[in-house]
Amino acid sequence: MRIAEAFGRGRPVVSFEFFPPKTEAGFRSLYRTIGELKHLDPGFVSVTWGAGGSTRRATVELVARIQQEIGITAMAHLTCVGSTPQELGEILDRLEGAGIENLLALGGDPPRDQPGYRPTPGGFTYACELVSFAHTRWNFCVGGACYPETHPRAPSAEADLAHLVRKVRAGVDFLITQLFFDNADYFTFVARARAAGITVPIVPGIMPVVSRQNIVRITALSGARIPPELAARLELAEDDPVRTLEVGVAWATAQCRELLDRDAPGLHFYTLNQSPATRRIHASLFGE
Repeated sequence: MRIAEAFGRGRPVVSFEFFPPKTEAGFRSLYRTIGELKHLDPGFVSVTWGAGGSTRRATVELVARIQQEIGITAMAHLTCVGSTPQELGEILDRLEGAGIENLLALGGDPPRDQPGYRPTPGGFTYACELVSFAHTRWNFCVGGACYPETHPRAPSAEADLAHLVRKVRAGVDFLITQLFFDNADYFTFVARARAAGITVPIVPGIMPVVSRQNIVRITALSGARIPPELAARLELAEDDPVRTLEVGVAWATAQCRELLDRDAPGLHFYTLNQSPATRRIHASLFGE
């Protein structure tokens, strides 16, 4: 199924994101997680691409297995970083050969262990270039990323939006936002995007807080802001994992309910390869 065709059918498209584990035990745990989430009937799942293409083989194999063996529409992330156009073409050939129809085209972050990283000679720098490339001889449904609070490397919100317009015009069929914790940021961003002429679905990305330590690290990398009220609730939880999970589930559930009430086209959950928080939120929203 081409993911873009799922939007506008009268029900929100719920999806889950996973990353390739580093060990066989991690893969076994991930397949259990996917099995636990399959009965929620997700519109699709996505699999991330490691910094610098470090998980390229695992990503291709994982999306193929999810779609072919588990029976869920799977989307592969693909980044420009660390690959030549020839290498990217070979990956797109492999995905197409495995029956994968959906691709999330990303610029990508430089590997953190390479402080002197330079772009691959002859390679692409921006996601819009990868989007254009993916349409040269392949027929993927292409998604793109967007940033309600502005990309952390963008010089300004205006420059970030202008780049997003170029990316959509290059052939993006739908957008998924970076995680955020204040819905006002999402609604303001969507209004700005629509005013700039972007008409494709903009799916909010939701990450339930399950660990204060993790969320501080993730927000530092993503540029997402932790609202004072959420920060205060997490402080009261005192790093207790059970209390922190309760705070995270309650906050994300309220976020999702408002987003759906105000006609967001779907919800994309950043699961961190775990299912309990996502399953609880889904049950609160949809009674399943």
